[in-house]
Amino acid sequence: MQKITPFLWFDTQAEEAAKLYSSIFKDSKILTTTRYPEGSPGPAGGVMTVEFELFGQRFVGLNGGPHFKFTEAVSFCINCESQEEIDYYWDRLTADGGQESMCGWLKDKFGLSWQVVNTGWDEMLNDPDPAKAKRAMDAMLKMKKIDIATIKRAYEGE
Repeated sequence: MQKITPFLWFDTQAEEAAKLYSSIFKDSKILTTTRYPEGSPGPAGGVMTVEFELFGQRFVGLNGGPHFKFTEAVSFCINCESQEEIDYYWDRLTADGGQESMCGWLKDKFGLSWQVVNTGWDEMLNDPDPAKAKRAMDAMLKMKKIDIATIKRAYEGE
């Protein structure tokens, strides 16, 4: 069992979110669903928690009511190897009410924040040539969805 499990508070959409995330991320599955018992804070028989796994990482979604909302203070970063992979996750996570933000950030339809980035990004930012790193950063700061080719062109000074 993993030592730390992200616990995500939803109003009533934990099961819907787990199904969506499991359909988007390969090698993912719903593990268990727990229902509210009679006399508990939630509706008897309604979904209380859903445990699911994305790429081997376990998460728990809780239907805890409208008391708390997601904020950008916490996000999940998806490291992508290609533009095709960035496009895949971006399109699916912004669908049906998701919102694009800046610099590879987005909110899905539940308000959960994600960063969809390319894996070569750190190498460009940590380049010993500060001008190259700055050009890459400046290009990225103008984007919503990451465009790897545009960042690489800027990095190379083209």
